[in-house]
Formats: sequence, C-alpha cells, structure tokens
Amino acid sequence: MHGPTQLFTVIALVSLPTVMYGGYALMGVLRDRKLTEHQRAMFRAGHAHAGVLLILALVALQILSRTTLSDPTLWITCFLLLFGILAQSGGFFLHLLPNRGKLGGRVTSTGAVLLAAGTLLTAYGVAFA
Repeated sequence: MHGPTQLFTVIALVSLPTVMYGGYALMGVLRDRKLTEHQRAMFRAGHAHAGVLLILALVALQILSRTTLSDPTLWITCFLLLFGILAQSGGFFLHLLPNRGKLGGRVTSTGAVLLAAGTLLTAYGVAFA
C-alpha cells in the first residue's frame, strides 16, 4: 500500500476513535434527555452511518490498493469516499440544528452520491485490474 490509499487508510483509522467518542456522547445525550425524539434519532443515524461507512472505506481502500488504477484516479476515489462519508453522516447532524432539515437532507444526499461514485470507481478498478 502506498500513496493515496495509505494516507486515507491512516485518516480512516484515526477517525474511528472520534466515532467511538460519539457513541459515548450519544449515551450522555440519551441519558440527559435534552434533545427531542427527532434530534435523538438524527444523532443516532449520523453516528451509525459514520461508523459503518468508515469500515466500508477501510475495506474499499484495501481493495483499491490492489488495483491498477492510476494515482490520479486513486486520489479522486479516495476523496470521493472521504467526503462522501463526511457528507452522508454529517447531514444527519445538521438535522439537529433548528431550521436546517432541508440542508441536512441535501448534504446527506450529496454524500450518498459521492459514496456511490467512489464505490463504482472501486468496482471499475477491480473489474479491469
């Protein structure tokens, strides 16, 4: 592993403890009951998506490191995966803010599109390796 896949693997691994801390914070939020039910649901969804998508990214990065994609294509794919994760999970957290529901939905949808593009590029790399 080298170049972009190595760098983004490190970023994903370093990010995992932040998601773990988010789980701890979620327990406090649930205990203190300071959020509405909708806000608690969005906090849970954002936290769950962040954790699952980071694991997905780690798997995709391992797969990418075994393809013959060019370095520029690897960089693009890695950025798509990273920003897709940030947008997909971050959109749920935007729902926690008053009057930001539409923005949260747009950000989450954008993240899904970015992740789909990154996943399809990964699949392309595997198919034509």
